[in-house]
Amino acid sequence: MIVGIGLDITEVFRFSRAIERPGVKERLFTAAEADAPIERLAGRFAAKEALAKAVGAPLGLVWTDVEVLSEDTGQPYFVPAGTVAARLAELGVTKVFLSISHDAGVAAAMVVCEA
Repeated sequence: MIVGIGLDITEVFRFSRAIERPGVKERLFTAAEADAPIERLAGRFAAKEALAKAVGAPLGLVWTDVEVLSEDTGQPYFVPAGTVAARLAELGVTKVFLSISHDAGVAAAMVVCEA
């Protein structure tokens, strides 16, 4: 059963300007995520936003409580912890599907949460 869906689109140039502000990168990304090209970071941010939308974006979710990583094949996936893992458990989510794309200056992500 589908518990939630989320979609986000992020303009890469606008995101690149925002990420230059002091502390922003550290608030949004873990050390494992942060060492990536700006297009990938924008896609990871869109993925986190899409996940937040899929789970109802309750107050208190911490951006670094979910990592967006990739398999060797390139397929992205989430590694939830803390507040995000707690919200997924609360909703009974057993599987999260993630797709990320970036082209023509935008990054987009789609999330489906399943119980």
